[in-house]
Amino acid sequence: MVETLTATPVRHDTKNGKAAAKPPRRKRQLLPYLLLVPAILLELLIHIGPMIVGVIISFYHLTQLYLANWRHAPAAGLDNYRVALNVNGAAGKALLHSFTVTLTYTVLVLGFSWLLGMTAAVLTQRAFRGRAIVRTLFLLPFALPIFASVITWNFMGQRDTGVINHVLVDQLHTQTTRPFWLIGPNSFPMLVAVTIWRTWPFAFLIISAGLQSIPDELYEAATLDGAGVMAQIRRVTLPLLAPVNRVLFVVLFLWTFNDFTTPYTLFGDTPPVQADLISLHIYTTSFTTWNFGTGSAMSVVLLLFLLLVTGIYLIVTNRRSDNA
Repeated sequence: MVETLTATPVRHDTKNGKAAAKPPRRKRQLLPYLLLVPAILLELLIHIGPMIVGVIISFYHLTQLYLANWRHAPAAGLDNYRVALNVNGAAGKALLHSFTVTLTYTVLVLGFSWLLGMTAAVLTQRAFRGRAIVRTLFLLPFALPIFASVITWNFMGQRDTGVINHVLVDQLHTQTTRPFWLIGPNSFPMLVAVTIWRTWPFAFLIISAGLQSIPDELYEAATLDGAGVMAQIRRVTLPLLAPVNRVLFVVLFLWTFNDFTTPYTLFGDTPPVQADLISLHIYTTSFTTWNFGTGSAMSVVLLLFLLLVTGIYLIVTNRRSDNA
């Protein structure tokens, strides 16, 4: 009869030649949480703290008169929210227009960015000569600093000296006059085009990573069954990429809807009405008209909307994945 003996794991101390016990299990379990403490503190300092302050400010009539000592600003209650949400008033009507522009902008950028990223990822999935160079070129717009890349588009979109009008008017002769690209009706298509140019490489990167997890045997089996390229994408690629696409859509939606740097760099702090995104609108309300209370209320409403949309999207997509 053989008995199984259990002993406390030991490790050998090479310096003293003695056996030393492993660190207690409780300490090993606490180590990951201790390593997270600096990140949590920075998150509280950079994001959570200002967010709480913004919510508090939204309940005060905070203007430039009380900026030096905002705690003494008169209480507003829900007045700032009533002003922001009253679509019959000037502020509410302007916010609704900005929300509509932002929602249209987000849908267009998200859709075309995903489509371009998906197409590029599928075309570069199989190995070919120069694939690494092609992928690197695709990622350049995303790797460039936002300010440097968007300010270049600003120069390109100038009416008299821009490259866009030089190509369209002087080279291709598609226009009889030089259109304005940074003001007026053309400002919105310009903003959408610039944002898609910057965003689709990120979609390409994420989808390419997701495609690496799909076994080649599935495509080979689909080919033997007579499935063409589009049938393979529809029946193999898209179903297996569903978890990746769910996360990608949420990230792109939040990034695009909250985008401030791109429109601000392209148009400055006075965007045209056709490209008045809600991020710039809140900035103008807060730092141009010095109405920080109303601007904070608009920010809180925007935050609640994004949380609601994200929550509904995740619930619906998770239910579909569970039923599949």
